[in-house]
Amino acid sequence: MPVTSPGLKGIVAATTRLSDVLGDEGILIYAGYDINELAGKVSYEEVVYLLWHDRLPNRIELDKFKADLHAARTLPAPVVDFLTHAPKDANVMDVLRTGVSMLGLYDLAPVGAQGEDVLLPRAISLTAKVGVIIAYFHRARQGKSLPPIRTDLDEAAHFLYLINGETPGPEAVATLDMAYVLHADHGFNASTFSALVTIATLSDIYSAVTTAIGTLKGPLHGGANEAVIHMLEEIGTPENVDAWVYDKLAKKEKIMGMGHAVYKVLDPRAPHLKAMAIKLTHELGETKWVEMSDRIAEIVKKEKKLNANVDFYSATVYYSLGIPTDLFTPIFAIARMSGWTGHIIEQLKDNKIFRPSSEYVGFPVGKKVEPIDQR
Repeated sequence: MPVTSPGLKGIVAATTRLSDVLGDEGILIYAGYDINELAGKVSYEEVVYLLWHDRLPNRIELDKFKADLHAARTLPAPVVDFLTHAPKDANVMDVLRTGVSMLGLYDLAPVGAQGEDVLLPRAISLTAKVGVIIAYFHRARQGKSLPPIRTDLDEAAHFLYLINGETPGPEAVATLDMAYVLHADHGFNASTFSALVTIATLSDIYSAVTTAIGTLKGPLHGGANEAVIHMLEEIGTPENVDAWVYDKLAKKEKIMGMGHAVYKVLDPRAPHLKAMAIKLTHELGETKWVEMSDRIAEIVKKEKKLNANVDFYSATVYYSLGIPTDLFTPIFAIARMSGWTGHIIEQLKDNKIFRPSSEYVGFPVGKKVEPIDQR
């Protein structure tokens, strides 16, 4: 008898070597490494290499890999033209989705080519360009000039340089780089799975990544970190937290950043982001965001037995870095591009199209068609 599982909860759809999420234990693994072993010890570029090649690079390999990423940043002129002429009030994720889809128009490789020798350069190109698309649109919508591409900065530093027009400091770079590491992959999350469904039809990598971006846009997935800041802004001050939270709980309304679809204990990424949030807010002399977050987490843990997730503190981290709120989810996409493309490459090595069954709960069979004039 087929088992119906809403949302495919508990269903194993495929195997993967990239990452594992042990929700009951609060453990996240990238290719054999616990996230706590990687965070603060390796760069985002090392994690990307790990996800794509199943091992960490040596110095020579890392330098070559970084050089390849740096060299792939330049956008086709028509994509830049689109970014400068897109509506200034457009949703950034919509712009990113369209920009990535456009990149496929200027890829000269055969559309049906699915070998790793073709897919890896495309993965490098997408990983290198996604931050440029976001930053260039952000600059253009403000009427500011587009900074020239640089090849002397790594991914996190280059993104901060592009959005601000100046070389970022080492603390800001280290903070964003670790956020990239923590968001790089997370099993068969909704956006990754949607990319796999698309690529499994033997579509192309641009279509699959465009699918993933559209999925990540949703507030129940990538959009949650933006909602956390809006929540904190609505509360306003630490003194308002208790009344606000208990009112939400009484109305059975969702509190953003709390709980997770997989983790039954603390999200292992949250403590790293909390530590960065505390450090940043103390340096800025504005600690109320962390104070408010801690109190919200304390109440929700006590009343609902829910823990903070990765979005809860990443919002404060990005906010403290001076990053506009509507770039929070796009930054998630920058980091997750490594996981999406890694899973796409893995899927095509032993591809099976995804075609789950459904349980029909409609009218019993046997209905008869009435002539239209008698309906």
